[in-house]
Order: sequence, then C-alpha cells, then structure tokens
Amino acid sequence: MAIISRRTCLSGLGVAAAALGAARAGRVRAAGVPAPEGALQAASQAPARLDITEFQPRSMLHVPATRVERARFPVIDVHTHLGFSGREGMSFAARPETLLPVMDRKNVRMMVNATGGSGRGLDESLERFDRRVPGRFVTFAEPRWEGFNQPGWGQRQAEELGRAREAGARGLKVLKTLGLGLRENGTTGALIKVDDPRLDPMWDACGALRMPVLIHVADPEAFFLPIDRFNERFEELNNHPDWSFHGADFPSFRELVDAFDRIVARHPKTQFIAAHFGLNAENLPSVSERMDRYANLHVDTAARIGELGRQPRFARRVFERHQDRVLFGTDAVPDGHDTPQQVFGDDLYEIYFRCLETEDEYFDYAPAPVPPQGRWAIYGLGLPEGILRKVYHDNAARLLGL
Repeated sequence: MAIISRRTCLSGLGVAAAALGAARAGRVRAAGVPAPEGALQAASQAPARLDITEFQPRSMLHVPATRVERARFPVIDVHTHLGFSGREGMSFAARPETLLPVMDRKNVRMMVNATGGSGRGLDESLERFDRRVPGRFVTFAEPRWEGFNQPGWGQRQAEELGRAREAGARGLKVLKTLGLGLRENGTTGALIKVDDPRLDPMWDACGALRMPVLIHVADPEAFFLPIDRFNERFEELNNHPDWSFHGADFPSFRELVDAFDRIVARHPKTQFIAAHFGLNAENLPSVSERMDRYANLHVDTAARIGELGRQPRFARRVFERHQDRVLFGTDAVPDGHDTPQQVFGDDLYEIYFRCLETEDEYFDYAPAPVPPQGRWAIYGLGLPEGILRKVYHDNAARLLGL
C-alpha cells in the first residue's frame, strides 16, 4: 500500500479546494454576480517578490515589555564620541548644553569623550567639555601618529602623554587606525602591526601615568569574511562595503586579536579596556578565557548590546564571573544617523538599560525600523543590583581614578 505523507495529503486537499473555488467562481460569474476580491487569483497567484530592504516584519509575539526610562544606579558611559580630529583640526558633534538634559533624564552621571584628539585639539576638547562642566565629562587623548616611522617616536609620544595627563586627559583612545589603517609611510607601505615594539614606550607611559587605554583594533568577525549570502551582516556590509576588511593586505580577525593580547601580556602594569566587549562579542567563551588570563584586561559594552542580548544566559555568566572588569559604554555619537545603534539619545540608553536590568524577551537592539547590524532581536540579562552598580559606575570610577 502506498504511503502518503502529511505534506502530500495537504497538497492534495489544497488542489481540491482550489478547483472547488474556481468552479464556484465560475458559477458566480455566470449568474452576473461579481466574484469576491482575490477569489479568481487564489489558485494561481505566484509568490510575491519583495526587496529585502523593504522587509520590515512586525513580531507577533505578545510578551511583557518593560520601559526603563532611567538607570537604576548612576551611570558612567565610558565610550562616547563627542568630537573627531582631522586635518582641519577638531570637529565637535555637540555642546554640553545639548547633552546634559538627556544625561539627567537617563541618570548618566558622566560621559567619557573617547576621541579627544591630541595637542591643540585635545586642549579644545578639554575646554569645551571637562572645564566647562566639571564632573560631567572626561576626555581621553589620542596618539599623534605623524612621524611614526622616525626614530624616537615612542619616547616622544610618551612625553606627549605626560603633557596630556597634566592638562586633564584621563586616558588614551586608540582607534582601529592601528592595525587596519596606519602604514609605514603614513598611507603607503606595510600596515603597522598592533604589537609593533615601537609602540611599547606609549603603553608603558599609560601604565606609569595611570591612564587606561581604550582600544579598538578589530571590527566584528563577519567584516573579515566575504560579503555573500552566508554572511549574517550582509545587509550592513552591502550598505557600507567600505567597512569590509576581507581580502587585500588586511590581517585576519584572529591575527589582530592575538596581537592585541600580546600587548596586554607584555604590559601588565597598563590597564587596557578592549572596546566592544573584548573586540569579540560574538565569542564570549574566548573573551572570558582571555579575561581569566590577563588581570589588566577590561571590556566595555559599547555598540555590542545587540550581540550580548542574543546570548543572554552565557552573557550573564560572563558578567557574573568578571563583574569587576566590565564597563558600561554605548559608543554614542550625537547625530550619528548612519549607525542607528549609536545615536545618542533617550531611546539608545533605554535599550541598554532594558537589556541589562530586565528579563524581557525579543525586543529591538537599536531604535531603527530595520535592525542595522543583523536581523535578530535581543533578550534581557536581568543582572542583579550588585553587578549593575559595578558595571554602570563603580568599575569605571575606579579605573579613571575618580
């Protein structure tokens, strides 16, 4: 006897129903009565085609939604960008008076302006934020890369950091220029390796001056893979192909992270904050193991709430295990609309607070109609109050010497 599967049975029933519907529609037409809208197309209509950029599905889940308008404890946002340095000098994204109302509403006690520049630009940053509103802003310096391939650069940079510390800078920010942009001759020649020994005097100076190093040397691992149908960040990279580091002479993701770890091991007296949850939020077991290995390695949550929230149980275990070395950060940029997951404002902070404080399920990780980093939702970690207090404030306060 032939075996009929459920799918075959349902398919047969569908054909029969379509035939019956068509016959009835014919009788209706013969009687001069208009057929119901869509009835004539039901049996033969082809599947609709939709451009993926227009796909904005609405979840059918009915789950509790908790709005956390204000952080449970005062917050130090250790990773924001309020200004940027360039050939024309510093350009600033906002003034303190436009930031403070949001900070006060959200219980953000202090913001760290990570990209404070160097030299005159650093002084402009300090004057604009730290000195104008004492106690609400902290500024980090940046390296001056000019003349890197000249003898004595490391010592000169160490001396420059001493002046920056005296002027009021509290830390050093190193962008992914190191490892992915800086070359032997500026813009030509081989890429400078992250663990190049010429950098050692700079790292040592940060340790001696008690200036933590907030460093970003690798983007998400998907950015180092082909932009194809298997890449979970396809839409993001397709919209921003210049964000890809696949091919050419770029080092691999693993090479960058390993080189960074060698710096951390070589400079145990220097405190390193590996941005974006240890540079590798997609691989929390690896991040946790590295934090076990290096007592001077810290991480921040900046721009990775979308990763932490899609693995909430393991993420919570990492927070519990390393609760003294996880810092709150957002990577916030005022008016940074090209990256919705980083736009400074009430919505951004509420998403972070909801993820860290509640056990809510399946909600957006960015205030955007389409998830900007990948098509997934996140879940709350529900961290206990003792850990929240450390992550929000105490860990950063200790590291910054506040």
